[in-house]
This record gives sequence, structure tokens and C-alpha cells, in this order.
Amino acid sequence: MLSRFAPLVPLALVTLLYGCAANGPITQPQEHTPVVTQAPVKAKPSVSAVFGEPEVAGEEELEAFSSNSKPYQLPALADSILERGMALIGTRYRFGGTSEKSGFDCSGFIGYLFREEAGMTLPRSTREMINVDAPKVSRNKLKPGDLLFFSTNGRGRVSHAGIYLGDNQFIHSSSRRSGGVRIDNLGDRYWSKTFIEAKRALAMAPTMISRN
Repeated sequence: MLSRFAPLVPLALVTLLYGCAANGPITQPQEHTPVVTQAPVKAKPSVSAVFGEPEVAGEEELEAFSSNSKPYQLPALADSILERGMALIGTRYRFGGTSEKSGFDCSGFIGYLFREEAGMTLPRSTREMINVDAPKVSRNKLKPGDLLFFSTNGRGRVSHAGIYLGDNQFIHSSSRRSGGVRIDNLGDRYWSKTFIEAKRALAMAPTMISRN
């Protein structure tokens, strides 16, 4: 499913505000426009089918974050979060936005997906979100659903965040000028340079999630 979004990576100047501020790389204007999902996509493949089944890595570490030792549901929750996120590609950026109707800033987008699909309430700002009590993940151990944090304001402090998709790509609510919710490549010079750390917030997810 992600292959049809590949042309989105990389795109224009990222300019975000406050806890979601970014001074993105300057690129030549692109002719194509952001892809907006117009209607629900039927029979779409899961994230696992695209990038391979995510492994439940670091079992001993993850058990420390499980209150009742029930099976960790990272693959299923990651699929749900990322499929919902990709359905929102093209949703406008709005500072302080936390819903599809109003638009999203970066932390609002992450909070919305984790709340709706994993039953989790994450801190509202990136400055608080980076401090959640979740396992840190090295860049070469990233799995779909991991949170990525960036310092895009040149001050060394976190100012932007996204969600790892796999295959070195991540989804985030970028800026007004770059089309809001979109996919970018972590390997791009700008994002690689501004990357701070990653956390596996899904390790804190409720072990039993009800589904309709």
C-alpha cells in the first residue's frame, strides 16, 4: 500500500511551529500535489504485508512495561495505527490541531492515531511525548509504530515527531506548505541530521483492545 505514496518522499520546505516546529530542507518545487484519500480503500494490505511481519523485539525489555504479562500486541496495533494514518494522507496541517476535521500538528496527529487505534493517551506536546516511560529504540532496530523525534529548530531540543512505517519511511503531519500529513524518508539528509531518538510507545499499550 505504501508504494503508491513513494513519490511523496522527499518534498518541500518543512516549517512547523512551537512543539512541532521544523525548518525543513529546501528542494525544488514538485509538480505533483499531495495525495488525499477520497474514499475508504477496500481490501488494502496491512503494513506487515508491505514491510514484512514486525518482530516483537526485546522481549525482556518489553515485559518490564507489561503490567499483567499478557501477549504484547505490537504487530496488530502498529498495523491499525499506520493504516489509519495512511488513510489521512493529505489532511491539512494546523497548529494545535488534533482531529481530521480541524487538521493536525505533528503531536496532534500522533496522539489522535494512538488514542483511536490503541486506546492510549499520549502527552500533547512533543516535549512531553519524548519523555514517555517507554523503551528507547536504536535507529537500526526500528519497527513500524515506533515514535521518531527530531530537533528541527537548530537548538538541539525536540520540536517535531512522526511514526515509523518501515523501509526507512515515516508518516507525520509536516507543515502547511508541504501538504500536511505525508510520508518522508528517514534517510534523507535533513531528517537524518535532525533525528534525536526513537521510542516504542506501543510497549505501554493496553494488552486487551476491543474491536468492533
